[in-house]
Amino acid sequence: MQLNNEGLQDRSAWERAGYTLPEFDRNAVTAKTKEAPAWIHFGAGNIFRAFQANVMQQLLNKGIVDTGLLVAEGFDYEIIEKMNRPHDDYSILVTLKADGNIEKTVIGSIVESLILDSKNTDEFNRLKEIFCSPSLQMASFTITEKGYSLVNGKGELLPAVEKDFADGPATPESYIGKLTALVYERFAAGQLPLALVSMDNCSHNGSKLYAAVHAFAEKWCAAGLADPDFLSYIENPDKVSFPWTMIDKITPRPDPKVQELLDKDNIEGLTPVITGKNTYVAPFVNAEECEYLVIEDRFPNGRPPLEKAGIIFTDQATVNNVEKMKVCTCLNPLHTTLAIFGCLLGYELISEEMKNPYLKKLVEIIGYEEGLPVVVNPGIIDPKSFIREVLEVRIPNPFMPDTPQRIATDTSQKLSIRFGETIKAYQKAPDRDTAELHKIPLVFAGWLRYLMAIDDQGNAFSLSPDPLLDTVTPYVAGLSLGAVKDAAQAEAALKPLLEREDIFGVNLYSCGMAQKVLGFFVEMTEGPGSVARVLEKYISLT
Repeated sequence: MQLNNEGLQDRSAWERAGYTLPEFDRNAVTAKTKEAPAWIHFGAGNIFRAFQANVMQQLLNKGIVDTGLLVAEGFDYEIIEKMNRPHDDYSILVTLKADGNIEKTVIGSIVESLILDSKNTDEFNRLKEIFCSPSLQMASFTITEKGYSLVNGKGELLPAVEKDFADGPATPESYIGKLTALVYERFAAGQLPLALVSMDNCSHNGSKLYAAVHAFAEKWCAAGLADPDFLSYIENPDKVSFPWTMIDKITPRPDPKVQELLDKDNIEGLTPVITGKNTYVAPFVNAEECEYLVIEDRFPNGRPPLEKAGIIFTDQATVNNVEKMKVCTCLNPLHTTLAIFGCLLGYELISEEMKNPYLKKLVEIIGYEEGLPVVVNPGIIDPKSFIREVLEVRIPNPFMPDTPQRIATDTSQKLSIRFGETIKAYQKAPDRDTAELHKIPLVFAGWLRYLMAIDDQGNAFSLSPDPLLDTVTPYVAGLSLGAVKDAAQAEAALKPLLEREDIFGVNLYSCGMAQKVLGFFVEMTEGPGSVARVLEKYISLT
């Protein structure tokens, strides 16, 4: 069997192999979409294929909508060239359920794929045509938080951005420059309304996208490179809106075990590809069953009825509360905790960590006892139920091939939000005291111990990628297992780091937490096995 138009003509063969197939007339949907597109998505990665594309397929199967999805890739063109087009934009979604069941779905809702390259005349002209269509309701994005940044780590304009600011919208090179040029085409076609919807997993994502697009519009208008009314168009939410969203679905990189399962079905051409930009892509996506997408309901040109497939629409304040609930308490801090200690204790799967009674208890305490008391209930999702699902269904799912090493990526960028916000909430609450927090300082100490790049058996390991590694690892460079005598010695090396609000969200001295962190750290450096002993000492299983 082949995953393409020709191979899917034999529907019975796929169905006998246990696959759920698209139930709509794809040729008719493709024709209608090209005539009157409603939704284009930027970022042809795993979460889009596993989540948004599947949501649209559900609506198409039920006959609720009659147009499909367009997808554009502006970072790694090889994804389109080597994955989408050879398979006629079909992909396979493998849903790995916690009870061991597996669902295999052929996703056919994506009916056209494009390359966001202003130097490729045919591709860029087609994108301009789409953006000039009055029917277009939204452009959405999963391009990672870095995709919205116009500067490097030093705060300097990226070279492509600087060039685009000076050259204008004709042939921009930067991602947001190319996007803004397309929005300018829509402005020139009659100031047509549109929603630009970031669906990336970052706080206040709509504001980040707005700031980036606005920066281009402002520069181009000021330099006379664009109609001066273009800036007013971007600033008018009745013309162009930038809704906030909260997205949550775990979609790890394609797993070899899943590929083996599909290979047994005699499907050809499923071998993953590593692109020249080191993107790991395959014709299939493996993902968990749980998923959430909450969207601020601001769509000046209307929107697809995504609520009929489980998407929640609400106001901006509620989106913010849901996002804070997830990122600051109910999921992300628990994941980061397991990532840090998983790397130290030699685990290769997050799910395996939940079999360790001390790690399991640690994340339960951080979630239920330390975080939950200061969470603002968003109303549309119950925080306690959300944590319960995370701890009892999602993280322990043995069929999800997620690793602590992957989740430990960029930890220095995560601590301030995932734990610092809880500490600040304790500082502000009249009936709370940061002295009540014991397990969050334990995680901070664990991260400091992790930075030594020596596991709990005394073996060296590779730290996960992190933009601040070169900045933070020198603080522990002079410390070694068995050689840290007391907290004073540790403090002499670590104090400047513990004072960094940009990393921890607070100055750990100002909030009275520094000595607790140092004490835990010293105990964790006593020698091999000391991390496990500290967990056993300070986490009661009763």
